[in-house]
Amino acid sequence: MRKVPIVATLIVLVAVATMIALGVWQLSRADEKEALLARYAAAVNKADLVAFSRDEASAEPVLYRRAAVRCAEVQTMEQVAGTSAAGLRGWSHRASCRVGSSTTTALIDLGWSPTPSPADWQGGQVTGVIAPGPRLVADPPVAGLEPLARPDPRDLPNNHLSYAVQWFLFALTALVIYAFALRRRWRDRQPRRS
Repeated sequence: MRKVPIVATLIVLVAVATMIALGVWQLSRADEKEALLARYAAAVNKADLVAFSRDEASAEPVLYRRAAVRCAEVQTMEQVAGTSAAGLRGWSHRASCRVGSSTTTALIDLGWSPTPSPADWQGGQVTGVIAPGPRLVADPPVAGLEPLARPDPRDLPNNHLSYAVQWFLFALTALVIYAFALRRRWRDRQPRRS
């Protein structure tokens, strides 16, 4: 009679059930992400200005919309890797600005250049597109810089479906390995005939 180890089998079944649950969760996340990307794609075509939000939670509903910010004081300036509207690699010039008379700050990507030489900009009104971060990508660019590539929601990954497939494959692999382990155990415990 072939005995199945109860504890080991329960552990494997709980692990497989967990992997399947994670795969199902990733499938639901894929649907949510599709809806989010559709909303972002619709936002790209809206021309009216919205208020620029400086924290991620309040900026999420207005990502990829146009906004305007008045930079009262440039606090820091940095150059980060960036792509021009023409698709050239180079430098995005990013300012951290104090907004209005408050102590809050906003990140503004002023524009693109082929060199990391700092842009000469003292602040002022900037109009652009709200990108993840959140940051405002100036459109039109300021400080004599060239236009940056417009933030595009199609650049956001939607790999939840592939994650779901991976979890389902992990579950299947665990079952197959356990089946082979049981088979070997049963074979090793069979009395040998002489």
